[in-house]
Amino acid sequence: MEMFLKWCRRSRITGPTQITQTSLESYQRYLFQYKKKDGQPLAVASQHSRLAPLKVWFRWLTQRKYIPRDPAAELELPRVGYKLPNVMNKDEAERVLGQPKIEVPLGIWDRAMLEILYSSGLRRMELLRLKLYDVDQKHGLITVREGKGKRDRVVPIGERALAWLDMYLNTLRPEIVRQPDNGVVFLTSNGAPFTPNHLSWLARQYVKSAGIGKGGACHIFRHTMATLMLEGGADIRYLQAMLGHVRLDTTQIYTHVSIRTLKQVHTTTHPAARLSPENTQTRAIQRNDTQPEDTHMSQDLASLGKRG
Repeated sequence: MEMFLKWCRRSRITGPTQITQTSLESYQRYLFQYKKKDGQPLAVASQHSRLAPLKVWFRWLTQRKYIPRDPAAELELPRVGYKLPNVMNKDEAERVLGQPKIEVPLGIWDRAMLEILYSSGLRRMELLRLKLYDVDQKHGLITVREGKGKRDRVVPIGERALAWLDMYLNTLRPEIVRQPDNGVVFLTSNGAPFTPNHLSWLARQYVKSAGIGKGGACHIFRHTMATLMLEGGADIRYLQAMLGHVRLDTTQIYTHVSIRTLKQVHTTTHPAARLSPENTQTRAIQRNDTQPEDTHMSQDLASLGKRG
């Protein structure tokens, strides 16, 4: 509880009645981004151990009528023991992206798919279901329809990925598409949509041939994108929106994170968002964590714990 009390003081929260579900989600993001003295982040288990007591405490406060409703009732705790797959650094990602032989049509084809996976963090099935009208090249956006959980979302796509996609659409797709055209972006050489296993095999072969010493297929690009953007200064809220990790209690995520801001953060923090390599410098999004402390917070919360 000590870490939570310190966070409350910095956030100028002086009593439990001021704490809302949004407050607790903000504290959860704070734990995710927190760095220990040695520079390492908090382990998932440590984040869990700091959040779980809050759920118990707020449930007790609600039952005793100290607060009108439980702000932690729908707070999702981090899954202990869940491990992310391998993640590439920037140089490793570029090495993998450079594997397709772009001198031949199939190389352009494959490069375009890999670039989209890396730029926008799409899931495998989201890429396979992508339609021509889902790509807004003018504004650099992709609409993902019925992603995981049957939820739609809009995600940015970088200029470089769009350039490779445009090359594929203008030179290769017209030669292989069957009529009537159902609008699926990526097709096999016989004009049929890709199967999930085929796409995974393709991505895995390129990761392996790059010789980076890491395994993975489509999902490694998704996690690499998120990791590099986070390191570049992107707020975790924007990454949640891009990846489609929408909480059940906050389904209206785009009322809090605007598409324009999401695109700006992507352009600023994604290393391949710009067509020209010299324009890809990232800019950290500064956060002002220093706020005056309220010395009455601990006393107020402690006194509630003694009652009843």
